[in-house]
Amino acid sequence: MSFPLHFGTRSFMAVNRLQQSRLLLPVSAKCRDRRTAVVRYTSTHLRTDDTPFYISTPIFYVNASPHLGHLYSAVLADCLHRYKLLQGCNSKFSTGTDEHGLKIQQAAEAAGKDPLTFCTDVSERFKHLFSSCNISYTDYIRTTEERHHRAVEHFWSVLWNKGLIYKGSYEGWYSTQDESFLMPSQVGSAEDSSGKEIKVSLESGHKVEWMKEENYMFRLSGFQSQLLDWLRGHPKAVQPERFYQAVLQWLQEDLPDLSVSRQRSRLHWGMPVPGDTEQTIYVWLDALVNYLTVAGYPDKHEQWWNAAHHVVGKDILKFHAIYWPSFLLGAGLPLPKTIYVHSHWTVDGKKMSKSLGNVVDPLERSQVFTTDGVRYFLLRQGVPDSDCDYTDDKAVKLLNAELADSLGGLLNRCTAPALNPAQVYPSFCPLSFPSDDGGRAVVEDYHMLDAVKNLPAIVEQHYESLHVYKALEAITACVRQTNGFVQRHTPWKLDRRDSKDQRWLDTIIHVSLECLRIYGTLLQPVVPEISNKLLSRLGVQPRERSWAALRFLPRHRDMDCPFEGRALGSDSGVLFSRMESQNVDKQKKATKKAAKLK
Repeated sequence: MSFPLHFGTRSFMAVNRLQQSRLLLPVSAKCRDRRTAVVRYTSTHLRTDDTPFYISTPIFYVNASPHLGHLYSAVLADCLHRYKLLQGCNSKFSTGTDEHGLKIQQAAEAAGKDPLTFCTDVSERFKHLFSSCNISYTDYIRTTEERHHRAVEHFWSVLWNKGLIYKGSYEGWYSTQDESFLMPSQVGSAEDSSGKEIKVSLESGHKVEWMKEENYMFRLSGFQSQLLDWLRGHPKAVQPERFYQAVLQWLQEDLPDLSVSRQRSRLHWGMPVPGDTEQTIYVWLDALVNYLTVAGYPDKHEQWWNAAHHVVGKDILKFHAIYWPSFLLGAGLPLPKTIYVHSHWTVDGKKMSKSLGNVVDPLERSQVFTTDGVRYFLLRQGVPDSDCDYTDDKAVKLLNAELADSLGGLLNRCTAPALNPAQVYPSFCPLSFPSDDGGRAVVEDYHMLDAVKNLPAIVEQHYESLHVYKALEAITACVRQTNGFVQRHTPWKLDRRDSKDQRWLDTIIHVSLECLRIYGTLLQPVVPEISNKLLSRLGVQPRERSWAALRFLPRHRDMDCPFEGRALGSDSGVLFSRMESQNVDKQKKATKKAAKLK
């Protein structure tokens, strides 16, 4: 699948609550007298939900090595998959490689390899990148697999038997780079490097050529009204809104029938048309069926296919929002629930290209900035609606400010022996922090509690729409508020010999650790390793990290807290190490040198 650079659901918050007493570490009677009967919450009693959820990336075209755009697609889908698992869903996550087509045929010839060997080599590079960057896919599909051949042949036969594919003649513009047939309105004039006038795709800028050949055609024109009905009846089917409107605009134009094969004499690296060895199935029809292959098509695929969601780059939107739904309608299959669309990445404001030498190697950057560092940067800076810009300096500043200083500094401060010599989750005193005004808490503190209490719902909303950057904005704002809370009350200045000061100090730390627990739980889909390190330091067990465990500061509502009095986990060092731009440059050079020596 060519990729140049790039429902609302319920929150499953139900829990079983058991009213029972529990042995508590000694606390002041004044702090305990409001707790005669408590509601105990433990995540061992959480209800799980096996609701299926199926998320896919595009399958990536193997004519070249993976770049930052590929990783961005994979990280977005991985984030949604991990989030759904936290909610208790039974989630399937697929990615893989698209290995047929004229570009692959030409690239393999240029490399002096047979096509399958060439495809395997490049596909392994994608696998290595995804493994290195903690992409937790459950299925990796290659279009050269036998299971996929069976699915494509069956899908073709269904369309053929319904009279939706016919033998005809195609004449028009074709882009080899995009593996795409173009309408006249999509083609413009340009000059090549020698100043000669050529025709190019207005969308991609790639050269096009006039082609005339006999092949098979799909009756795309007959699905225009059904596509419009689908989109108007499902306004969230394509997200964000900008791309939904773009698809509606395309559907205002005529939809000519689509060529779905090439002459085998021109394209031999691909699947032959069933019953016609002189024709090769068009690479996009072949590639799109991969989503069905992973679902189990043509056998027992209903469970997964009825829960399908796609993540795609904006450059392949037409294939996914017009061609693919038309094929599915023709085959009598349900349409995807949601097509999430994202934009591209530039470098210093310029499009990535080999000629400019500015292509960002995502594997190298993951070794320099750490896996979680690269994941966080992409999801924090990536705005699906518009193109995003990458620079090393921008990554250094963002990661230092938000992961090392703000989040890491807060954890370090609240778990340091100087403030927490007992290394426990200290007790909360309601008299120091009453539900209404009074005590030592001030109005800003109550604002912080409200913000953190409401944070899971806000993050859930943004994860659902795959606006992860908005979720991270909200989390970061709350982290700043918590740092402000600690700084405002300067617990290091309190007198531990005074019982009231000691209770207030414990309460400050308890509230801060509760905030950190919420942040660590919410950040698991984005930075799984950092979240694990944070939650382990707080003594939060794996079974206590689900979405349903996001019950913030229960002691403030006269409920029991399972963490109160619990020993903290071992100190494994700083959460995220600060970086200096000069050191990053040195690391990049060392990484490149090591790669050359391999």
